[in-house]
Amino acid sequence: MTGRVPLYQAKAEFFRMLGHPVRIRVLELLQDGPMPVRDLLAAIEVESSNLSQQLAVLRRSGIVTATREGPTVVYALAGGDVAELMRAARRILTEMAAGQAGLLAELREAEASAS
Repeated sequence: MTGRVPLYQAKAEFFRMLGHPVRIRVLELLQDGPMPVRDLLAAIEVESSNLSQQLAVLRRSGIVTATREGPTVVYALAGGDVAELMRAARRILTEMAAGQAGLLAELREAEASAS
């Protein structure tokens, strides 16, 4: 038996790695280009230790890179596919919300008709 992980399991682990609001926010912010840690911290408004932990998870996964520029560490997306994934998630959520809004309108109509 090989130690190979099935693709579906690797995908599940990838999405689990993304499953933290701070990590998602970091990825959203980095879509606009590399950012120093201090700017990420100001934009996300979490404890620096929390941000540091989440950045470490993203760095270990290879989804972001870290470069030292003097005393400053600058983070960037490791590839354009991550930005595309964030845009795809936004589109999916928009479609889901639109569907829910349509369902809500139908329910309100049915309620008004029943009265």
